[in-house]
Amino acid sequence: MTPAKPLKVALLGCGVVGSEVARLLLGSADEFQARSGRRLELVGIAVRSLAKERPGIDRELLTDDAAGLVGRRDVDLVIEVMGGVEPARSLILTAIGHGASVITANKQLLAQDGATLYTAAAEAGVDLYFEAAVAGAIPIIRPLRESLVGDEITAVKGIVNGTTNFILDKMHTEGSSFAEVLAEAQRLGYAEEDPTADVEGLDAAAKAAILASLAFHSRVKLDDVDCEGITRVTASDVATAKELGYVIKLLARCALAPDGSISVGVHPTMVPASHPLANVSGAFNAVFVESRHAGQLMFMGPGAGGSPTASAVLGDVVTAARNRVRGASGPGESSYSARPITPRGQVPSRFYLSLSVEDEPGVLARIAAAFARYQVSIQAVRQESELDRPQGQGAKLALLTHAARVSDMRAALEDLQALPDVRGDVTLMRVEG
Repeated sequence: MTPAKPLKVALLGCGVVGSEVARLLLGSADEFQARSGRRLELVGIAVRSLAKERPGIDRELLTDDAAGLVGRRDVDLVIEVMGGVEPARSLILTAIGHGASVITANKQLLAQDGATLYTAAAEAGVDLYFEAAVAGAIPIIRPLRESLVGDEITAVKGIVNGTTNFILDKMHTEGSSFAEVLAEAQRLGYAEEDPTADVEGLDAAAKAAILASLAFHSRVKLDDVDCEGITRVTASDVATAKELGYVIKLLARCALAPDGSISVGVHPTMVPASHPLANVSGAFNAVFVESRHAGQLMFMGPGAGGSPTASAVLGDVVTAARNRVRGASGPGESSYSARPITPRGQVPSRFYLSLSVEDEPGVLARIAAAFARYQVSIQAVRQESELDRPQGQGAKLALLTHAARVSDMRAALEDLQALPDVRGDVTLMRVEG
């Protein structure tokens, strides 16, 4: 009996993740053949520079002609781990057009123009898998896309950026400042030299868009995500949150509103210390899912790194290979609900405010009146002890509100900042629960 032809695999990108994917494909060929039912033959790796040393990888596989590689009509599977929107989008569309199934870890592309890729894959009858695009090794895409498709998901909340979680966790446990911990994260390799995408919440926002799209069967794009980073979180905020029984996390939150619309946001959020997400430490990621019938589900694990992300990529490779062997394809885009996005000002939340005020009679009454004008109800007020503040520096207040619309809270905030009793800026942060 003639052995079945191997499935030919092309790899786009050979950085931290790509090089690990290549080494595993080359070093564990027999194992992947047993899992997928056909031998997987890596036929080319597209790279930017051919001069760079890549230990353990045959230089004959390397090419700087990515377009030529994906244009090969004998390629069955294309793995894209190069990142960025272009040329990744064009290369993926070329591969799909030639009948190849695609495995990608490209969160930015999926969040900005996933619909184009879904449509192309459906028309070509090939697979598009992207487990590694959100939360590294954590299997969250497949549960949302397949396992929970018979349920109704009401909310997805996640810590989906390891860099910011490392920073906030260190600030919580050691009392360090944001700048101090960011510098440490850069020294340890948890943060890039330019950490903007992480600390401004942009990386998490792309992942939130993908999660919301899958959870609510609607097309959610990056522009739909209300995004705020952690650069303004201070050691004082973290300490006050701790005293009040909360932990500050950069939380991606996707929720189904009573009117059927969906809200998607990424914000520094005070999470109750009793909540499972509050205990996610270091550079770990976690996703918390709430659904009508399954209830509450928690997924946690390494959110980045070569080996963890390569694990997710190769899981998709094996699945796509099995589909090729069976002559079938996996699930396509699920966008039948087409739910609208909740206007950002209409999204409800509880809030935490920290402000410095004059220490004199009537101040609390005037603050309460500013809240009352916009139907914002105060749940609790905490005043810093006079012993903790030098004489003449007024008083510092920390307030927790009941749930209020974002637009009402911001209007009340403007009135607060206009009061002569209030000194300087007011810190505003969302509160989970």
